Amino acid sequence: MGITANLSVAGTRQGTRRFFVGVAIAVLITVFLGFSHSYFLKAYYGTPELSLLLHIHGLVFTSWVLLYLVQTTLVATGRTDLHRKLGAGGAGLAALLLIVGTTTAIMRAKRGGPGPIPGVPLLSFLAVPLFDMVVFAILIGAGLVLRGRPDTHKRLMTLATIALLSAPIARIPGVLQAGPPGFFGLTDLFMVALLIYDLATRRKVHPATIWGGLLIVASQPLRLMISGTPAWLAFAGWLTRL
Repeated sequence: MGITANLSVAGTRQGTRRFFVGVAIAVLITVFLGFSHSYFLKAYYGTPELSLLLHIHGLVFTSWVLLYLVQTTLVATGRTDLHRKLGAGGAGLAALLLIVGTTTAIMRAKRGGPGPIPGVPLLSFLAVPLFDMVVFAILIGAGLVLRGRPDTHKRLMTLATIALLSAPIARIPGVLQAGPPGFFGLTDLFMVALLIYDLATRRKVHPATIWGGLLIVASQPLRLMISGTPAWLAFAGWLTRL
C-alpha cells in the first residue's frame, strides 16, 4: 500500500509539472502568433517600423513569457534551487513589465487616431490595457508573497501570465473583429484548462484558481462598463496630458 501510494503521489507531481510546462508552451505559441506580424516576423511581413518604446515593450513582455517557461521547466526537472535564484530577477522583470506596459498604453492613447476596435475611442479603450496591468500586479504580488506555498504560487504566477494574453490574442487574425467577447473569451479558455486540471487532479478547484480566475473574469466586463463613463474619460484624459 505504501509503495502504491508513493507511486501515485509521484505520478501526480510529474503530471502537475508537465501541465504547467504545457501551459507555458501554449502561452509562448499564443504570444508568437499574436505578435508575429507586428514584431517577431515584421521584417518578413514588411509591417511599419516600431518606435523605441514598442521595441522595449516587445522585449520586456517576451522576456517575461520566456522566463515563465524557464521557471516551469526548472521546477519540472527538479531544479527548484535555480528556480528560486531566478525568482528575484523575475520580480524585477515583473516590475519593469508593469512600468513599460502602463507607459506604452498611455502613450498610444496620447497619440490619438482610431482605436484598435472600430467605434471605440482610444481613451475608452485605454481601460483594457490598464486593467491588464492592475490585474497582473495583484496576481504577481500575491504570488510573490505566497511563494512559500508552491501549489498556490504556481497558480498565481500562471494566472498573472494569462492576464496578459488578451493583447496577443486580439492580434490573431479574425479575433479583433469579434470584439471583447472574442479576445476575452479565448483568454478565459486558459483558465478553464487550469480549472479542469484542478478538478482532475484534486477533485476540487484550488482556492488560488478560484480567486485569481474570478479577479480576471470580473475585471473584463468591469473595464468595459466603466470605459465610457465621464469619470473614466476624465481620468484617461488626465493620464494622457501628464
